[in-house]
Amino acid sequence: MAVEDTQPLISHLIELRKRLLNCIISVLVVFLALVYFANDIYQIVSAPLIKHMPAGASMIATDVASPFFTPIKLTIIVSVFASAPLLLYQVWAFIAPALYKHERRLVMPLLFSSTFLFYAGMAFAYFIVFPLAFSFFAHTAPHGVLIATDINKYLDFVMALFMAFGVSFQVPIAIVLLCWTGVVTPESLKKKRPYVLVGAFVVGMLLTPPDVFSQTLLAIPLYLLFEIGLFCARFYVGKGRRDRQDADENEDSGDGE
Repeated sequence: MAVEDTQPLISHLIELRKRLLNCIISVLVVFLALVYFANDIYQIVSAPLIKHMPAGASMIATDVASPFFTPIKLTIIVSVFASAPLLLYQVWAFIAPALYKHERRLVMPLLFSSTFLFYAGMAFAYFIVFPLAFSFFAHTAPHGVLIATDINKYLDFVMALFMAFGVSFQVPIAIVLLCWTGVVTPESLKKKRPYVLVGAFVVGMLLTPPDVFSQTLLAIPLYLLFEIGLFCARFYVGKGRRDRQDADENEDSGDGE
């Protein structure tokens, strides 16, 4: 490999290292700002469960170090979520030089929309799903069973739901990208509505804990998001493919000159 061939690779690796360091520093700064409030953050996250626990019931810690490490673990996760706009900007700054002008115009709105939808999915889980689900679980517990949830297992449970709803709310973005690149069309997706509805429940089953309640609460908004993505995709049908062809033709004409 010639020396001149290795120069672009080295410059890309240096740029990648710079962006990764920026991401780590961003998360670290947010974590240091929040770590003092670790216990308060855990109380906020656990509030939907505590509110619906029977009188006299409380959360427990089965491990000696759980009361300390579990809130810290949650704070680290919250720091990553809170830093998401900065992290996505670093991703954008790294890939932007390799994109066409029309692609750069599309990526920024998509990054913003993706971040908003991820937060919206988490908010939907916290304000809608958690109260309904925990109320349902508390009232269906067998007689004589004392509800005493371990704080670490509760954190794993809610983080799984947060991620499931946050990722699932990206459906409109995925549909717009597929239609923008010309892989599918809104007309072909409309014909697959029955399959999409069934698929929404299958995805709900795979991404949520093994209870019908959580699966249904994910499947219904998932299908509604599919309809929203289908509506928005009408404005992007095949546009990306045509724009790339135009860009390639412009480059070829420029080289011919």
